Amino acid sequence: MDEPVSVTNSIDALYPSANLSSQETRWQNLIKNFEDKYGGKPAFVARSPGRVNLIGEHIDYSLYEVLPMAIAADVLIAVSPSMDENQKGVDAVLSMLNTNHGKHRPSECAVPSLGEAHIDATKHEWTNYFKAGFNGAIDLLRKEDAKFSPRSMNVLVDGDVPAGGGLSSSAAFVCASALAVLRANGRENVKKKELVELAIVSERAVGVNSGGMDQSASVFSVKGDALSVSFSPELHAEAIPFPKTEPPITFMVAQSFVTSDKHVTGPRCYNLRVVECTLAAEMMAKSLGVELKRDSGPLGCSLRGLQHAFFDGGTSSKDPPVSLGDPQTPYKEQLETMLSMVAELLENEGGYTREEIAASLSMTLPELEEKYMTKFPVQAVRFMVGKRARHVFSEALRVIAFKDLLQDPNSATDPNLLPRLGSLMNETQESCRDIYECSCPEIDRLCSIAREAGAYGSRLTGAGWGGCTVHLVPRHKVNDIRKAWIDKYYLVMEPDMSKEKLQEAVVVSEPGQGAVV
Repeated sequence: MDEPVSVTNSIDALYPSANLSSQETRWQNLIKNFEDKYGGKPAFVARSPGRVNLIGEHIDYSLYEVLPMAIAADVLIAVSPSMDENQKGVDAVLSMLNTNHGKHRPSECAVPSLGEAHIDATKHEWTNYFKAGFNGAIDLLRKEDAKFSPRSMNVLVDGDVPAGGGLSSSAAFVCASALAVLRANGRENVKKKELVELAIVSERAVGVNSGGMDQSASVFSVKGDALSVSFSPELHAEAIPFPKTEPPITFMVAQSFVTSDKHVTGPRCYNLRVVECTLAAEMMAKSLGVELKRDSGPLGCSLRGLQHAFFDGGTSSKDPPVSLGDPQTPYKEQLETMLSMVAELLENEGGYTREEIAASLSMTLPELEEKYMTKFPVQAVRFMVGKRARHVFSEALRVIAFKDLLQDPNSATDPNLLPRLGSLMNETQESCRDIYECSCPEIDRLCSIAREAGAYGSRLTGAGWGGCTVHLVPRHKVNDIRKAWIDKYYLVMEPDMSKEKLQEAVVVSEPGQGAVV
């Protein structure tokens, strides 16, 4: 995991063989457009892919393990840096162009030699993602050299990860941007772990309480494998090969064409869930009389941190003391214990008001809002902390079960492997729909149609509230499921939907390669 990002002179290993011809054309067009705009070829191209999450939805920011995989869709950034070392007192100039110039306007930004690129998080501008990656990379370089001054850069961005589609276009953009800036400023060997860690923090500058799964999948992924990503006690990624079944394990990804940009809807959707999970951890800790230590959760503590605190062998501060967990308890049993405590400690199914939460934490209302709702503002009357904690603990258990099935040495010959994996995915969708409340009618409909047509398992992937769905399917059912979606969903939604759009709507997804230069 500490190895550097790969540097390659060929794109053959980056894409499925069926996509190579179209990707070669795309890369050639990127180079030509760069030459047309800037008068010379780029020095290099930084590339980082989107991802699809197989299982482990909305639990990364609670620091629980997830199982994503990279996809072929990616963000490419062609770069030409100034070849002169920048000097103190001289502004660097970022010239930022996008191949989709009809939608994304050109932009230029001056960066003070010892400053950073200005980001206005209140404005949803495409250049904010490049600036976020730029600032994260520059911050890292200044930790090594306090007097470091960035070089000027000409960049041209091309991305085919659908924005707001649940495939992590923003993480791919920020990861590619940070990689491009590090490389442009002389860092020949960019360590994957440091790139992921700075990208996680960088994306929060754009106004999202990012957890870390998206960036990890975009950088660490290995072509052909799933990726196990854990966050406690520190970031760790491990490739998980798929069993060699016959027929092969096959995933389909279907777009709902309901756009849900978490940078826009964050206050009432994504960011609100982060706050609710954090408050669940704080309220349960208060009830149990345990002290939460600061961790890498977006707001400084997490439900995983609560689990650690409960099972660390300490004593409760309650009077009389609450019996805490045995540190020797197996991990799965720890999770089952945490799940069982949710109903008792967060019993109000109707949620809690700000005033009720403040009282339970022995805080004033202004103190509560300052600590949890200022950095990333949220919009809510009642906070459904019990339901959110129940989803997190149960989903973490499903990740364990899914991973165990993939790693079982007898799995390749188990006739029930795919139905069992699919059942776990279906359980995730039910929890996302009913408990975490991050699905939507269109997502539910796509999942229902797929199951009726023969899918083993169907669920939303990504932040939810729209975006994409992922489906584990029998290889021989791919065409049947695609036809069912076209007839019962896409042409019902848009009767004159073009063949091109229908082609884009559904893809058979193979595990892709992570970031490269």
